[in-house]
Amino acid sequence: MKNTQIEDLLKNTIKLKKIVNGYMFSGSGITRNYEYAKKFAKMILCLDAKDDACNKCKSCIMFDDNNHSDYYEINKENTESIKIDEIREMQEKIYEKPITSSKKVYVINNAEKMTVEAQNCLLKTLEEPPEFVSIILVSNNDNNLLTTIKSRCTKIAFTEEDKKELTEESKERYETLEKIFGHVEEYLSIDLLNKLDILYKDKDNILENLDFINMILIEKARHNEKYLDYIDYVEETKAKLKLNSNYDMCIDNLILKIWE
Repeated sequence: MKNTQIEDLLKNTIKLKKIVNGYMFSGSGITRNYEYAKKFAKMILCLDAKDDACNKCKSCIMFDDNNHSDYYEINKENTESIKIDEIREMQEKIYEKPITSSKKVYVINNAEKMTVEAQNCLLKTLEEPPEFVSIILVSNNDNNLLTTIKSRCTKIAFTEEDKKELTEESKERYETLEKIFGHVEEYLSIDLLNKLDILYKDKDNILENLDFINMILIEKARHNEKYLDYIDYVEETKAKLKLNSNYDMCIDNLILKIWE
């Protein structure tokens, strides 16, 4: 997603109170991903957030002073690994209720540097997190993270702005998806199934197609909060496909969930 789309998504998440327990900010620009993770953390913790941090309340002031009681961060240099003891230290107070804000936020930068032991330790918290906790993993190479970790996080994928021009084939594919999902509420179930034949046939590009669909839905969610659920459905489908679930069944379920 482009930066402006990600900003809109994060603001709508705050505005509509759709904050979840696990996020993954991934992409090639690790510094930018980390900056957005901290910005989002500040928004979550803000005492007077409408769709962004107010920058005036006690929470925002404490956050800017790097002295927030409900914010915890693991931020290692790229050359260092994140070991299980550091995750255990983070977990020691994770079940204690927040002090200043209504939420607690934990950011793990360079999350791909976690050892397998550290990831398995973190997995226990991601499986049954306290309702008031959000954990944000920041990574520029999520291939090094366990599938079980990734499947429990909502992925926010950063891309380089205007990284490459679309091929003519890609343009046609995206235009088709834009026409369908830009007016998805107008279709009956059978019509939607027929229109989305492109998803069944284009297995090689399915994750790219699903990312593009979510870009469309993010824009629609700015005007109607029900589309946030649709975004969740798409992310669930991506997670299932990465686990090698039955392809056609995954697409069937996605379409039926959206239509319902």
